[in-house]
Amino acid sequence: MIKRAFLPLLLLTSGLASAAELTDMEIRWLQAGSAVLAYAKQELKLPLDITVQPQAGPNDVPLALGYQNGRCKLVLSMRGNANAEDILSTVPAAQRPLMIEAMVAHEIGHCWRYTQGIWHMMPSGFVESQPQPDSGAAEALRDTRREEGYADLVALAWTQQRHPADYAAVAAWIRAVRQPSLATGSHSTLAWLEQAPTGAAFAPGVAVFEQASQLWRQGLLLDR
Repeated sequence: MIKRAFLPLLLLTSGLASAAELTDMEIRWLQAGSAVLAYAKQELKLPLDITVQPQAGPNDVPLALGYQNGRCKLVLSMRGNANAEDILSTVPAAQRPLMIEAMVAHEIGHCWRYTQGIWHMMPSGFVESQPQPDSGAAEALRDTRREEGYADLVALAWTQQRHPADYAAVAAWIRAVRQPSLATGSHSTLAWLEQAPTGAAFAPGVAVFEQASQLWRQGLLLDR
């Protein structure tokens, strides 16, 4: 099974000597996302490191991605974070690994955009259909929202390729997570989620990043 076989590699890249140095929660999340991480590192050769924070900050989410010195940093902030798994509170225990896997795929979508040198860049030939933001803060929110929309589509494309029978459950959960966001907020991705109501929306026989890109462009036309 890839999940067990890949864990030692995860420990190596995170700089930890053994599984004993990880918490049970960290191991569960890394195992749940290990198929995505194996694909990213072994097939795509993405420059990806895994970092485990010794203590989460007050505003840290359990899983996030950064980019530093040409490398993606997948950061787990679970220690001292009593709310780390609140995002899964509405999900049956048996389905939680699926949602974690989708979250990891989302973060790898960010990593892909960074490493391709297209972070905060629009597709070639894209013309804005909405007025430009009138402030730097609004522009930053818009750019972040667009990247989140792309990454959500990567998560759904991955789910359709690897777990097609569970697509509806994962898509409904992502929508529920995003729904409370303000329409102009940094994580309001409904314009993109609406492009993929079922897995049939993704073009077959195409890599997940290209599948996401095709629908992402359609969502950009609706983004306000």
